Amino acid sequence: MKKITLLAFACAMFMGNFSASAQEVTYVEDAAQGYLFNRMQDNWFVEVDGGAGMMMSTWDAKQSFGKRLGLKGQVAVGKWFSPLIGIRLGGEFNQMIGVTNKYGIGYRPWNHAIGTYEGTTLRPSKFNNIGGFADVMFNATNWICGYKPGRFYNAVVYGGIGVHWVFEHEKTGAESRGNDWKYAGGEKNPHSRNLSARVGLLNQFHVAKNWAINLDLRFELMQEHADGAGHKTWIEYPSALIGVAYKFNKTEWNAPVVPVCPEVKYTDAYVDDLRAKLEAANQNIANLKKQLEDCRKAKVPAPVVEKEEAPLATIYFPINVSKIVGVQKNVVEAVSEVMQQESNNYVLTGWADNYTGNDKINTRLRKERVATVKKALVAKGVEEGRLDAQINDGNLTNYGAKCASLDRAVTIYRAK
Repeated sequence: MKKITLLAFACAMFMGNFSASAQEVTYVEDAAQGYLFNRMQDNWFVEVDGGAGMMMSTWDAKQSFGKRLGLKGQVAVGKWFSPLIGIRLGGEFNQMIGVTNKYGIGYRPWNHAIGTYEGTTLRPSKFNNIGGFADVMFNATNWICGYKPGRFYNAVVYGGIGVHWVFEHEKTGAESRGNDWKYAGGEKNPHSRNLSARVGLLNQFHVAKNWAINLDLRFELMQEHADGAGHKTWIEYPSALIGVAYKFNKTEWNAPVVPVCPEVKYTDAYVDDLRAKLEAANQNIANLKKQLEDCRKAKVPAPVVEKEEAPLATIYFPINVSKIVGVQKNVVEAVSEVMQQESNNYVLTGWADNYTGNDKINTRLRKERVATVKKALVAKGVEEGRLDAQINDGNLTNYGAKCASLDRAVTIYRAK
């Protein structure tokens, strides 16, 4: 922020000297300084996806490819905390179709035998996994190519965990064909609550401002008592889903706004003007030297020009905001370290521009801003008695309404 302040000051001085031959200062977003955090209620999304998955255990491989595909669906809600990092939480349904023996989940004794494996007769199995999941998401496109609002395609990689409960067809006898689904837990099967680990690539295609189409390619390791081995095994479970996502509230990210100095055209008239000003400056220097020499000869002490003290720091605020945001937090922390190394007292002055709002609002902002900075410094270990909080109803600078952002601040001076 100090760089922005110096740049704005330089632009203002430049415009003051050469306003006749240059255009006004412009303001643009500078992504090189990072992006501002949005409000907590922004950058949320909901999504609904459906597709199919396939079990890949040793026994499942005995069944043909098409007969192992099961339906899969999920509903999730998530939030992006920055253009790169987000999370999502949701619930999902997995229809698990594969192969097992009479000791495994989903065993149907009336089904035809698939074959044998190590002397064990195998039959088709079918059961359902219902549960929840949590994912951490990383936008690889924004990381590699840089953030771009409204980009059509984003590749999002993610990893997470899930927990599921198994439901299977009710079996009361060797020839039971009941179609009622029941939870597979209990004393006879303590392995019906299972965990899973997952990684995936979410291909997201933005078709409108708030809408996107998802193509989710996923690989999971599912902890499942499915093969009748008497213990939990980890099943490889690839899947693919397609669906839609809806983003609500603010969906984009903004970079800090910085001033840009105008480009000067070096015409002959402009160069002649510079030469005239240089000659005038040299003449003023010669006159000052003569006055100084005359003072020495007259033994009259030269007048003492008191140098204006610069502030220890300036904390800037967005319009109508009294909360310390962004890199200003780093400025407050650095100032607190300097204060704890010194024994001075300090004067904190709250400012607000007089180009926007009204007197009542601006007075409130001045008081809240200086109080916020004082509270932050005390929290960092600075003694409250060393901090004198004040407000000033004027403008911190005199650069006009276009530079009003330079007047929304709290200045910190060493007390005299």
